[in-house]
Amino acid sequence: MTLLPRPLRGRAALAIGAVAALTLGGVAVSPAVTAAAATGCAVTYTASTWQGGFSANISIKNLGDPVNGWTLGFTFPDSGQKVVQGWSATYSQTGAAVTARSMSYNGALATNASTTIGFNGSWTGANPAPTSFTLNGVTCTGSTTPGPTPTVTPPTNGTPVGINGQLRVCGVNLCNQYNRPIQLRGMSTHGLQWFAKCYNTASLDALANDWKADLLRISMYVQEDGYETNPPAFTAQVNNLVDMAEARGLYALIDFHTLTPGDPMYNLDRAKTFFAAVAARNAAKKNVVYEIANEPNGVSWATIKSYAEQVIPVIRANDPDAVVLVGTRGWSSLGVSEGGNESEVVNNPVNAANIMYTFHFYAASHTDTYRAALSRAATRIPMFVTEFGTVTYTGGGTVDLASTTTWLNLLDQYKISYANWTYSDADESSAAFRPGTCSGGTYTGTAVLTQSGAYMRDRIRTPDNFPTG
Repeated sequence: MTLLPRPLRGRAALAIGAVAALTLGGVAVSPAVTAAAATGCAVTYTASTWQGGFSANISIKNLGDPVNGWTLGFTFPDSGQKVVQGWSATYSQTGAAVTARSMSYNGALATNASTTIGFNGSWTGANPAPTSFTLNGVTCTGSTTPGPTPTVTPPTNGTPVGINGQLRVCGVNLCNQYNRPIQLRGMSTHGLQWFAKCYNTASLDALANDWKADLLRISMYVQEDGYETNPPAFTAQVNNLVDMAEARGLYALIDFHTLTPGDPMYNLDRAKTFFAAVAARNAAKKNVVYEIANEPNGVSWATIKSYAEQVIPVIRANDPDAVVLVGTRGWSSLGVSEGGNESEVVNNPVNAANIMYTFHFYAASHTDTYRAALSRAATRIPMFVTEFGTVTYTGGGTVDLASTTTWLNLLDQYKISYANWTYSDADESSAAFRPGTCSGGTYTGTAVLTQSGAYMRDRIRTPDNFPTG
């Protein structure tokens, strides 16, 4: 059965290896910290490995004069290591020597400016980290005086953001400031144009303190009386909810909620305008994740990929560190709802670093075939379930607790983060609150919850146990 548009709807087998530690000039650098370089540049190299393959991210910081166009050079320590597919740079390899050249959108690096590139690789003998890098021929030597290994101070704020800090993608996982895989669990708003009254001080206090959630997905519809009718007002509304989430230590997932039409290119200019604004305004925050296209449908993966590769640089120009989420074909079903599967994304990933791919399901409609596709994908590419329902794809019908439980157990197994549809009092069985709740002032406890809401509250309230070591 396929995912279909509807009124008022939103729409590991891979073992993570040890993160490679990079030593520059005799200083051991922890995966999350870049050593100070004495001569022009600093590089942080992190990698997640599995049998025969690995994924690497490289952060480049220019400590010398501004450059307009750069070339990064390094040599693999083992002759069996190969670059297979890269992003955010053009790669070439001769023997063990690798060269990465800047793209048009990230070639200009001012003094102290940084950019991040990455690649997927293969290995046959061993997979050690490169130990020397050059930027435009200048060796990134690092300090010549060994010092203590940098550490991250343990958090004193016990909120999700206080514990985990700035998120990043490592291998196929979402990782925290300690480079440890984590899973975020939370709720999605309904359309802000219809249910703004549901998102206030009391309701977000309930989400953070009663539900003990980790994130709020902010669903800003573009059509259907949404953003296109008043861009400044909707942008301000999103930013206000980002601030409210931040104040409670919640991650804020900014959802550019495209659904009808299904071609994201229809909203390309709007997306560039919107994401330039919110990325510039929220760049200093650690709690923001960007979802650039909710549910592409009726178009090829190539079209979606092209859209992503035009929008992501707009975000990166202002917010280079935030995680970006890319919708997949067939209403974000990895193509399953349109007769495809995850291989189209696995074999042709978006050329960008620090990104994840989205998957949506409705438990009463989407079962084993969908679960199998997500399970396979989760061992190859980073996945994030930005929307799911306990009911049918219509947003209504009987709550299917058995299928929902099977789904959430699978997400827990792979540490796939998720947001449930929907934290609202919509008159549909997917809503968490009983109709009329948002006209009152009480959001805590179970008396105001639907069957779906009570189930999700109980599930989300279980301890996160975020790793900090």
